[in-house]
Amino acid sequence: MLDLERQCPTAAHWSQQQYEDLFLAHEDGPRRLVLVLEESADVADGAGATAASRLESSASSRTLGFLIANQIGPDWELENIVVAPASRRKGLATRLFTALLTRACETNSEQVFLEVRESNQTARGFYLRLGFEESGRRKLYYANPPEDAVLYCLALNSALTTAPT
Repeated sequence: MLDLERQCPTAAHWSQQQYEDLFLAHEDGPRRLVLVLEESADVADGAGATAASRLESSASSRTLGFLIANQIGPDWELENIVVAPASRRKGLATRLFTALLTRACETNSEQVFLEVRESNQTARGFYLRLGFEESGRRKLYYANPPEDAVLYCLALNSALTTAPT
């Protein structure tokens, strides 16, 4: 996950320790959802599997993308979503988001929110297509380079009628 994230300059950059902590059990800590989309080595080598990617883990696979979300009370925060540059525009981010949306609905949550760099027009367009609405800004939230964060929110009652397929 760390290697993939480092290939994507617009992703949220976390330390190796932060990624390792995602997989530790924390009774009192945040309730996190970590989804990893992988392609098996057999598929990558053309061995004829029917699905090129799946939402599960395998020792002989290549990470195509991942999503990290945090449940905070009745809401979910999308903390990071990354798709490998060579695997973009194939619906993988939508698959990851749909899985988050399913989990949020299973937990009777009210909304999903996120923040994104103001200059990340690709991500901002993706979120708007998914039904998110701009809900605010955080001045100079990001560093290297300094930049505002644009906040987005998706009310789940409206998402149920416009969920991506």
